[in-house]
Amino acid sequence: MKPQIPKPRTEQQNRALHLYFQLLADEFNNAGYTVQLVLSKKMDLDWTKDSVKELLWRPAQRAILGKTSTTELNKIEDIDKVFDHLNRHLGEKFEVHIPFPDDPDIAPLNNPQSYHNDDNNWK
Repeated sequence: MKPQIPKPRTEQQNRALHLYFQLLADEFNNAGYTVQLVLSKKMDLDWTKDSVKELLWRPAQRAILGKTSTTELNKIEDIDKVFDHLNRHLGEKFEVHIPFPDDPDIAPLNNPQSYHNDDNNWK
């Protein structure tokens, strides 16, 4: 089965999106909320695989190995070094431990939605 390519937004969605932007800008201005004030408040965001890569893995990789891209990593030792540091940090600070998925049956390349970790038991 071919992966579905997301369709671009419709013209109606585009108009609605830009109308929302204008309505929100007007509301902020009417309430006296400046750009600086609104941006000074941190927004709670959910994690994604990309945010984990860019905000956790890549900074650790740069600090530990001096390598910017994950494509530069050596097959075993580089990944192990970064994972060990990151895993230790997350365990100590947040009590989060996810074992590295190194079994092809656990981490199939063609279906990332098939992983599920429930108390560290991969399904």
